[in-house]
Amino acid sequence: MRRVRLTGPAVQELAYVPGQHVRLHVNDLFAPLTWRRGLLRTYSVWEYDGTALDLCVLEHGGDGPGEQWVAQVRAGQGVWFTKPEGSLVLQPEAGYHLFVGDETAAVPFGAMLRALPEGVDFDAVVEVDTPEDEIPLGDGVTWGYRYGAPAARSASLVEAVRRLDLPDDDSRVSRVAYVAGEALTVQAVRDHLVRERGWPRRSVRTKPFWTPGKRGMD
Repeated sequence: MRRVRLTGPAVQELAYVPGQHVRLHVNDLFAPLTWRRGLLRTYSVWEYDGTALDLCVLEHGGDGPGEQWVAQVRAGQGVWFTKPEGSLVLQPEAGYHLFVGDETAAVPFGAMLRALPEGVDFDAVVEVDTPEDEIPLGDGVTWGYRYGAPAARSASLVEAVRRLDLPDDDSRVSRVAYVAGEALTVQAVRDHLVRERGWPRRSVRTKPFWTPGKRGMD
């Protein structure tokens, strides 16, 4: 992860809800045909205090436009980005919150966890490759490690959720799940919660950030 802070007049007093993202232009704004190439990349907001907006960008080790941008960006460089948007946002009225995802979900989860009402019940399961890939999400997070196994179709993440003692219909506690990350894993976790645990589908909020071989999922 690389942390990038955006500051300046355009960043002040934005409408923002924890969990939202921005779409950032990762090419030279004045290069020929740059707008036609659609070189926008979506990055979740790690933190926003009204004057500065922080992104935590996952470096995959590739050579795409997003990878090049995050490797070359420097202090003082101008960027173009959209206002915060997105539907995977905290539902503060719920009495219980469940967070499930991989490292691509860890950034929005961090913002949402920090914004939880004090004393509310929650569980969080985040899977990364190794312990060195953890980012500071606070106490109460269960970390899982793949150790080189594929992140797509992660059965181990589904199994980690299966082991949780979740509130059921008899508890009369309003509940919401936020499931994000690789698309096929997100689908598997959602199916487990709905079909095996009996959660209402409307209580499971999903966001597939990526899947192998496909771009532009946002």
